[in-house]
Amino acid sequence: MATSWGSILQDEKQLEELARQAIDRALAEGVLLRSAQNPSSSDVVTYAPFTLFPSLVPSALLEQAYAVQMDFNMLVDAVSQNAAFLEQTLSSTIRKDDYTARLFDIYKQVLKEGVAQTVFLGLNRSDYMFQCSADGSKALKQIEINTISASFGGLASRTPAVHRHVLNVLKKTKEAAKILSNNPSKGLALGIAKAWELYGSANAVVLLIAQEKERNIFDQRAIENELLDRNIHVIRRRFEDVAERGSLDQNRRLFMDDQEVAVVYFRDGYMPSQYNPQNWEARLLLERSCAAKCPDIATQLAGTKKVQQELSRVGLLEMLLPGQPEAVARLRATFAGLYSLDMGEEGDRAIAEALAAPSHFVLKPQREGGGNNLYGEEMVQALEQLKDSEERASYILMEKIEPEPFGNCLLRPGSPARVVQCISELGIFGVYVRPLLKDHLEKPSLTTRGTISLFSSQNLSLPVTKL
Repeated sequence: MATSWGSILQDEKQLEELARQAIDRALAEGVLLRSAQNPSSSDVVTYAPFTLFPSLVPSALLEQAYAVQMDFNMLVDAVSQNAAFLEQTLSSTIRKDDYTARLFDIYKQVLKEGVAQTVFLGLNRSDYMFQCSADGSKALKQIEINTISASFGGLASRTPAVHRHVLNVLKKTKEAAKILSNNPSKGLALGIAKAWELYGSANAVVLLIAQEKERNIFDQRAIENELLDRNIHVIRRRFEDVAERGSLDQNRRLFMDDQEVAVVYFRDGYMPSQYNPQNWEARLLLERSCAAKCPDIATQLAGTKKVQQELSRVGLLEMLLPGQPEAVARLRATFAGLYSLDMGEEGDRAIAEALAAPSHFVLKPQREGGGNNLYGEEMVQALEQLKDSEERASYILMEKIEPEPFGNCLLRPGSPARVVQCISELGIFGVYVRPLLKDHLEKPSLTTRGTISLFSSQNLSLPVTKL
């Protein structure tokens, strides 16, 4: 995708001046992280890495991503309610992936005891790249859907002003006007507020499960502040705090430091390293409660890579979304190639194809948080080690999407501004709330097409310029 600022990237002196102005504006707008040296304190902060110029998104693909988000909301919710599908799909994975197995154990315990919560909340982010064909055409292809701790809604709300400022400094006012307004934090807070309202206790609070060393706290505070503006109070606690001071009453209402909790919002708990035995006990306590969880354990399992791969099979979408052929078609159009590595002929064939053409595939474990996928020679080495082991079932193979690179200038604290070739991810946030009334599963009462933020290959939060 050609940009209108290509020549500017060649002017080193101008780039340095623009970078200084952009960084100052980012700091003024609150595009902030805690420092790596003091991740538990906001006494010293820095700007979050970003690109000097906004990234371009074709209008048709942006509208396609908007249109399919409500379908993904419905699909994630349907998967989370289908215990038989989850158990069958994850059966091979949980035998070899301890982390997924621990999540699934909690899921089974909660089902056995009986699900206490009556309000279900999803705050998801579906990530895409633009597959570039030989003829130059582009197609929207999903990378993954994040069902737990979907981040950067807060910082993405603040970056459009930074990029408008840069373009206005360059007297590119027409281009600046094309940068879309973007406020994901407001939409995410709306979903939490609706779940809080449906819980039905005016004195209850929202419990945000946070890490002690949380550099990305300002992203989270944006949502907290939106809720406080609605007179909904948020308390931040760690898993350790829940284990020590959390409790359930006889009706399985959750209390934290003697405050009733209406909604539990997880910004922790998406990686194995974030759990110890005490934290697993805390997670079970939270799941057993009648508080609305975002996500509940079933919805977190619905976001696993193995579920994503299984959904690509012929007939699965039709089974989960009966009578909705248009939604099925919209969803399937975004799928890239996804391949099982379970033991057997199908998995053997997928491994052989990947080893024969490694540049066409990505190896993905059941992990969130970024930085876990394997490519190229690393993928080949891993597959050679895994191909005769049942451990391979804890991975999936995915077609490698080939977007068109473009030049931009990366701004990172402590590093000089540098022009590099970038690729982008487009992230669309989706919100849904489903109340459970009188033993009848209602359809989600709130769906939005989401607000939008853009992520580059460096996982930076950016605004969008519409072509």
